[in-house]
Amino acid sequence: MHVRLFWFRACAVLLSLLGLLGAAQAQGRHGDDGEYQILQARYGTASQNVDVTQRLRELARSDRDFRVSNDTLGVDPHPYQKKTLRIYARGRDGQTRTFEYHEDQRVDGALFTGWGGGQWGQGRWNGGWEGEHGRPGRSQDGGHDEGEYLILEARYGTAQRNVDVTQRLKQLASQDRGFEVSNNTLGVDPHPYQKKALRIYARGRDGQTRTFEYQENQRVDGAMFTGWGGGAWGQGGWGGGWGSEQPGYANEGGALTILSARYGADGRTRDITKRLRAMVRNGRLDVTADNNLAGSDPAPYVGKTLWVTYRVGRGPELEVAVEERGRLSIP
Repeated sequence: MHVRLFWFRACAVLLSLLGLLGAAQAQGRHGDDGEYQILQARYGTASQNVDVTQRLRELARSDRDFRVSNDTLGVDPHPYQKKTLRIYARGRDGQTRTFEYHEDQRVDGALFTGWGGGQWGQGRWNGGWEGEHGRPGRSQDGGHDEGEYLILEARYGTAQRNVDVTQRLKQLASQDRGFEVSNNTLGVDPHPYQKKALRIYARGRDGQTRTFEYQENQRVDGAMFTGWGGGAWGQGGWGGGWGSEQPGYANEGGALTILSARYGADGRTRDITKRLRAMVRNGRLDVTADNNLAGSDPAPYVGKTLWVTYRVGRGPELEVAVEERGRLSIP
């Protein structure tokens, strides 16, 4: 009798301990140990993306990590395009940050406060796809004015025929997204049957003016420009025309000089100036912006950009930015 009572009590104690252990494990899974509280989640591309915060909650409640895919997230916002999941979150220091996961990458909720409980994503995010500064994967401070250059004017066309598209650029920027340079996007074809470029003339914080050039089909990202989405720019201050005292200089056989080149993202960039200089052939540079160009991946798991500053002949200093896997062809 005493033996049976002893074993009964021992089993009861064991079951109680197992229950406490299970609760502790659940607390570890569903508790508040993460560093960041999720504000919103979006899935897609820069041009076509949707809010998937509720779906992310459902996945989190299953207390598991998962692979990013159309099937998992239950939607395909941009068919036939490579998509990304972006999770916008606020850290314990009040700073906001964007976490980016490409298709087939795994998401682990360990970083996020209350992951399994779903007590997050209450709509306190209005930064759109690009984030509060248009720069994914980096800490944010809640402002909208971090860019280095203030836009003075934007022109589209060729050296011989070009038009002011500053107002159209404001409209595109107000939609809080990057875009591809084309006649359709900019609403005009100033020089039919010719390859055109968009030139953005801007003033840096040091007072110097710079010209940023984007060829047709290249992507424009407003991250480097002050007040991009707000449109508080383009009030004049540029009188240099297309940017050359001799129209058409770029077609006169002037030498292409690569002044600087860097590749990467979020402050993790690699200087590839010498490498690009060695790749110039017959006065032209035609390369793909990828990790092979840089020799390795300077910023894993985030989209990268190739920035090149160059000059053709005695022309002005130009800068072009090409997103990862994009093609750079200059001049």
